[in-house]
Amino acid sequence: MRSLLKFFLLTFSATWILWFTSFALSQGMVATHPTLGLVAGAVFLLGVFTPALIAIALTDRAQGRAATQSLLGRIFKWDVGWRWYLFALAYMPVVKLSVAVVNRVATGAWPRFGATPWYLMAAAITVSTWAQAGEEIGWRGYALPRLSRQFGLAPASIILGIIWAAWHLPLFFFSSGDTRGQSFPLYLLQVTAVSVALAWLYWRTGGSFLLVMLLHAAVNNTKDIVPSAELNATNAWALSHSIVAWLTVALLWIAAVYFLIRMRKIKILQPDS
Repeated sequence: MRSLLKFFLLTFSATWILWFTSFALSQGMVATHPTLGLVAGAVFLLGVFTPALIAIALTDRAQGRAATQSLLGRIFKWDVGWRWYLFALAYMPVVKLSVAVVNRVATGAWPRFGATPWYLMAAAITVSTWAQAGEEIGWRGYALPRLSRQFGLAPASIILGIIWAAWHLPLFFFSSGDTRGQSFPLYLLQVTAVSVALAWLYWRTGGSFLLVMLLHAAVNNTKDIVPSAELNATNAWALSHSIVAWLTVALLWIAAVYFLIRMRKIKILQPDS
């Protein structure tokens, strides 16, 4: 448990310092000093990769190079069966399209659909899957196995989801991205449900980082097939007024309950590497 607390403390501290630094660098002087904008972007990206960097450092220090190589090797664990690739790619699109259908039945109107073409989503997933290693090596690779040994896989997936969502909190106040001003309580519910799905996929694929990276990338890049974001939102602590957002939460948790039932007696048995 001490290693887990150290991981969370170091990850939150380092990431938030880097993100606050990036925000400070990006204010005021970016228009007149474009290079400063590049530096701010690099600092922000380093914060995104912090969970993996901390996990690698702690693993190497506690268990040595062989354990670190084993940890990193799971990035390339690809031979897991085609159905898991299909699940990773289709999970969020199925949820979002189901939300659209439920909204149509309930209100008589289709919700707003996103304008991004499918082939751009596919390209973004292909590129960003590898970037998700910056998070997944830390969250699912380092933290989840340790939490699962303490609490069981199902409770661990929920605990980690809450922590994972909290790690993103500064982005709701200081980021110029699509999370600024959005409802953090709603985000917490969504991300915790996604964490359950990621834990289930991690278990069913024998600890494949590649598949959870793929699911993570697919969620990020297909969630706006039917956007949940509330237009012109400014209060990150308020509850969302978006019907689509709450329907998304409901469907994600229907799926999460199924995954939790399937995982209720499971503890991850992989070594700490």
